[in-house]
Amino acid sequence: MRIFLDANILFSAARSVGAIRLLVHTLHAAGHVLVADEYVATEARRNVAIKSGSEALEYLEALLAQIELNAVQYPGTDQASVLWLPEKDRPVLLAAMALQCDALVSGDRTHFGPGYGKTFGGVTVYTPAQLAQAIFPPSQETP
Repeated sequence: MRIFLDANILFSAARSVGAIRLLVHTLHAAGHVLVADEYVATEARRNVAIKSGSEALEYLEALLAQIELNAVQYPGTDQASVLWLPEKDRPVLLAAMALQCDALVSGDRTHFGPGYGKTFGGVTVYTPAQLAQAIFPPSQETP
């Protein structure tokens, strides 16, 4: 599966050892292709530099080196499918679509919340928890 990581996912993974970092590493180890573009990478770098130390910035750069990082020219098509998003967030979903990702994972409930669980241009929008559940469902043990 091709999974586009929003800036807040990159930021959270870089900033602390926690559930988001574990999810990113587990997805990578399971063979999923993690994808970002320069738009979200730049936003993540800016936020990490402002809100965290040099260790988090180094971690972010190491993470970006392990994922598919692209410069994207946003297509003129599919613009209507992103109009529900604020203008600053539209390039994120457009990039995921242009890069033929299956999923976009974002922790931004305020802006991406209305799209959680829905598919736009072949890309399903997930919270980190929803994506983890979809890819790694809990085992169904029979008593």
